[in-house]
Order: sequence, then C-alpha cells, then structure tokens
Amino acid sequence: MTTISAPPTGHIGLNVTDLDRSLAFYRDVIGFEVTGEGADDGRRYAFLGREGTLALTLWQQASGAYDSGRAGLHHLSFEVESVDVVRDYERDLRAHGVEFAYDGVVPHGEGAASGGIFFHDPDGTRLEIYTRSGADTGTAPSGSAPTCGFF
Repeated sequence: MTTISAPPTGHIGLNVTDLDRSLAFYRDVIGFEVTGEGADDGRRYAFLGREGTLALTLWQQASGAYDSGRAGLHHLSFEVESVDVVRDYERDLRAHGVEFAYDGVVPHGEGAASGGIFFHDPDGTRLEIYTRSGADTGTAPSGSAPTCGFF
C-alpha cells in the first residue's frame, strides 16, 4: 500500500465584493505584492504574492459580505517571525481604521507561547496575523479553547 502525505497549502482564493477596495487592503495594509490582474467577460481578479510566490487570489464575484455561519473558510492566518512584527501590523491596521476582535496581541490558548491579532478584511473575512512565540504574557480570551476558533 502506498502512503500519500498531505500536500502543502498552495494559494488561497477569496471571493470579494469590490476588487479595488480589497486590493488596497491586502496590498497597502497587509503588504502583499500584486503580481497580476485581469478581467474576463467583465469578471475581475488579482493575484497577490510575496517574494515571487503566489499566496492569495482575489475574485470579484461575491454579492454580499463574508458569512461566518456558512460552511467554508473559517479564517485566514498569516505567520510572521516575531511578536514585534505582529505589534507592527496591529499599529498599522489600527491606523487604517481596522477593528479587532480582541484588544492587542493575545495567545492562542491560556499559557500558549503562540498568538497574534484577530481582525476582519473589508468584506468581513476573518483574518489572523500570528507568531509562534512571545504571546505568552497575555491572557487568552477563550481560556484553554483556541482563540482563533470563535472570533
């Protein structure tokens, strides 16, 4: 019997209601590079990446905001190298008027070293920017349950 290992995650595709607004957010606020844009029969899309690797595709085809009550994407998480970088993102996101699910950097669970910030994109898609260590000085908002699970 052949054992198949799970493939690594490739890019993520998000449906958006307004491509220009979402491009501005993911490019100017989150920091992705736009590697391509296009339109086909009035349908617009954009490819975003980092260091030449495709990470995110935006598809302008949603008619309404993200719905956390429907099956599908729960949240999108981005890993950074340190808690200081998470705090830099928090500062920049606040300067752009982004609202957060929790105040400041919070651990993934009580006593966990990993943690981050939790917020929403312009269409309400839940996002997380986290690091693997340095968040253990905060209080987890959900106790021992995963912080990223129910925001």
